[in-house]
Parts: sequence; C-alpha cells; structure tokens
Amino acid sequence: MRLHHGLALAGVMALGACGSETTRTAPCPRITLLRDGADLTRFRAGAGQDLSVMTADARLSGFEARCDFADRGRSIAVDITPRFAVEQGPAGTTASVDLPWFVAVSDDRDTRILDQLDYTTRAAFPPNQSRALTLGERVRLTLPASEVETFNVRVSFRLTAEELAYNRRRGVR
Repeated sequence: MRLHHGLALAGVMALGACGSETTRTAPCPRITLLRDGADLTRFRAGAGQDLSVMTADARLSGFEARCDFADRGRSIAVDITPRFAVEQGPAGTTASVDLPWFVAVSDDRDTRILDQLDYTTRAAFPPNQSRALTLGERVRLTLPASEVETFNVRVSFRLTAEELAYNRRRGVR
C-alpha cells in the first residue's frame, strides 16, 4: 500500500515540476475586420443594385490568428487566415466567385498605412448549392517584438467605390 501511495506522490511531484516552467506568450497586434469592408455584394454589370440582379453576396465572417516569437525573440510572426461565407445571388450564373481582399498594417493611431498585402480567394459553390464557406490564404506578417502591440492590422475586402458606398448605405449586418 505504501509503495503505491509513494508512486502516486512521485507522479504528482513530477507533474508539478513540469507545470512550474514558465512559457512566454507572444504578444499580438490589434487585429480586426474593417467594418465597412466586411461585406462584398456584387450585381450584374450595368443593372443597378436590386436584389434580383445580385450575383454574389460575401462576408468576411472572421479570421484565425496566431502570434509566435521569431528571430530569437526579436520579432513576432503573425499568421492570419480569413474566413469567408458566400452566397450566390439570384443573377449568379457561375460555379465560383473571386473574392479580392487585403491585410493592412497601420500605426498605433491608425492614421497611416505602413504596409498592405492584396490577395484573391476563389470560393467555389458545391454542386446544387448556393452557399459556400472558404478560408483565404494564410498571411504571415513579421513585426518587431518591441513594438508589436502598437500596430493595428486590418482585414477587409478590396472594394470598388460603388461597393463601399453600397455597404455604407446598407449599414453593418
């Protein structure tokens, strides 16, 4: 009986030793979706902006993000993967839709864009379905560790002036 109790105590002590190591968590910049750029609604060219001529309606539904130390702790590697939800509109005739989007890094006051990376993700509609969920390409940013929390990172669709105006008229969904 004592032997089993002693082994159990040794196991608890070993687990306690494992838990006493401190691991630093890498800090992350502020990462958000741009409110006015989180929706992309496309209409048939030259047909106005009526629901009956809508070809696709897409939403940036969120993102996955991870921050890790890099370059011996001098930098932070920030990985961002956006998530998209897409619906084919009544006037949609294609089996897929291209979604232009970007990731922008701005200063701590969010007044100056320091870098912007542009991407396009193709969302394919499964057979006999008008909705699709898809992930965008994983984006890796490398930011200085000492300043990483002063940066703002924004994810947004790359909209035309008309698409942006439509989002602003419609309001946040």
